[in-house]
Amino acid sequence: MAPSICVLVVEDEPLIRMDIVDFLLGEGFEVLEAANADEAIDLLEANAQIQIMFTDIDMPGSMDGIKLAAAVRDRWPPVRIVATSGQAV
Repeated sequence: MAPSICVLVVEDEPLIRMDIVDFLLGEGFEVLEAANADEAIDLLEANAQIQIMFTDIDMPGSMDGIKLAAAVRDRWPPVRIVATSGQAV
């Protein structure tokens, strides 16, 4: 059996985060979750197995999803990044 891929889900809306996490778990991914960028950075520092970060763009806190993506790209270049938004333009 192949090792599962670890995905970090970063989403400030609990119900949306729970839905994404449930879907990814159902697809066989290992999932960690964070409600904001600060929690995400803490998880990345503590979990070298994270391979993908799925982040919301519009988040409150010290940085939004775009700034988080840039920080992750600089510190953890192997981590693949998926940035999403539910905002209509």
